[in-house]
Amino acid sequence: MNDVHTEQLFITYKSLLFSLAFRMLGSVQDAEDIVQDAYITWSEQPVDHVQNPKAYLCKIVTNRCIDLLKSARKQRETYVGPWLPEPLLTDNNDDPALHYMMKESLSTAYLLLLEQLSETERAVFLLREVLEYDYNLIAEVVGKSSSNCRQIFHRAKKAIGNHTTAQLSPPKASALTEQFVSAVVSGNVSKLLSLLAVDAKLVSDGGGKTKAALVPIIGAERITRFYMGIMAKTKEDFSFKYTNVNGEPGIVLYAEHQVFGVLSLQVKNDLIQTIYWVVNPDKLSHLT
Repeated sequence: MNDVHTEQLFITYKSLLFSLAFRMLGSVQDAEDIVQDAYITWSEQPVDHVQNPKAYLCKIVTNRCIDLLKSARKQRETYVGPWLPEPLLTDNNDDPALHYMMKESLSTAYLLLLEQLSETERAVFLLREVLEYDYNLIAEVVGKSSSNCRQIFHRAKKAIGNHTTAQLSPPKASALTEQFVSAVVSGNVSKLLSLLAVDAKLVSDGGGKTKAALVPIIGAERITRFYMGIMAKTKEDFSFKYTNVNGEPGIVLYAEHQVFGVLSLQVKNDLIQTIYWVVNPDKLSHLT
């Protein structure tokens, strides 16, 4: 197989491989590194004998992800405060590279559910549920029998439960996000309370690197007080832009023209149910 054909084949599957790695790891940077590593492995191997390049590349990426998750497990156990996936901005819906990304399974809530699964369970679940592979192909990727993969999938599916939420149309989601930001910036307490579910939750990830709540803040009133307190103390020159974060409405906040944090909203029954707030600078470096 010549070098040009090898590279073209890899480009064909690159967005799929990134999609798989990001969902496995919840890290944009690690996913990009693993996809690049897969390309190096792919380009250095005599791949003429590879009957199914897609399965072969998925196997490389899946195994790299499983190894990385295992090695990072102890780090995760000592992580300061709540852990959230890195924000992936998904603004350009017309980009064909995002074909595999624009699904509910990209949402922060869904990625957090995947954290309940073991590394192998996560791989089998994603390959079946999101990429819709048959069990024979999954077996080839993870190195287990197809019947074993079927059992693993059903066990993982049961653990995660039925994760379906009514998605707001993009215009409605954007409007709700703008109303939320406007209420926070203007200090409109009653408006903010009207946008939040009574049992709304704010989860902030600072990773011990910057100031953030070490436990989730529960309840519309407590969240409102939290934001009013922040705005009262804010002195920096800050700005923001509306965007899509992991397929959901959100904003990128800039302080002194540097990315300071990324916020995304999970909406249920036309109210904000969960606010995800990533301020760990290590998780924002890919946005600068």
